[in-house]
Amino acid sequence: MFVRLEQRRKPGLPWVTIGLIAACVAVFLWLALLPEDARTPLLRRWGTVPSTLFDAQAPVLTQLRELRAARLITSLFIHVDWLHLTGNLLFLMIFGLAAERVLGGGRFLVLFLLGGALANLAGAITLASTNAPIVGSSGAVSAIVGAYFALFPRARLGLVLPLGLFLEFVRVPAAALIGFWILLQLVFTFVGPAFGAVAWWTHIAGFAVGILFALLSRPAIARRLRQ
Repeated sequence: MFVRLEQRRKPGLPWVTIGLIAACVAVFLWLALLPEDARTPLLRRWGTVPSTLFDAQAPVLTQLRELRAARLITSLFIHVDWLHLTGNLLFLMIFGLAAERVLGGGRFLVLFLLGGALANLAGAITLASTNAPIVGSSGAVSAIVGAYFALFPRARLGLVLPLGLFLEFVRVPAAALIGFWILLQLVFTFVGPAFGAVAWWTHIAGFAVGILFALLSRPAIARRLRQ
């Protein structure tokens, strides 16, 4: 696991991060309790289905009525299994807590939703003919990680390594861990199809959006910290 170190500001309660985690868990439990024949239509209804999103033959009123564009956001809260959910929420908690305290709750929520929607859009473009829905907060979490990298380029994270019967605590530059994470996304972008249909481009696009968002937010962050 990872633990952020060396906080300089007295932290407030990160309500948005907590709320997003709670929402993802609640939706997952709700879907898990549904029978399979009821769950699958909901995944297609509220997930980002590339072939439906780019269906030029569908009338505009039909697209508006079915909230097709809104599915770029609703799909962020849908996860298919515990591993999918836990992985996303772990990174959201690690990087989101610090990012929210600096950005502020409102701006952090915009980053999560906007970054996730744009990341899903990028993933849908690369899989335009796919009928399977893109679900999960991976793109939004990637945006948070990108913003963290831009906001805390010199931060250090604690890495707990299991070594036999003992746990070794090691401090590692966050940039090194994020760099390793980026490398994995690039690798999986090209070898991912061998393991299944995964929209890895959502991760890469989300990370880029997060960096850009943080850079554009620096003046507002400076004003906020001076208050």
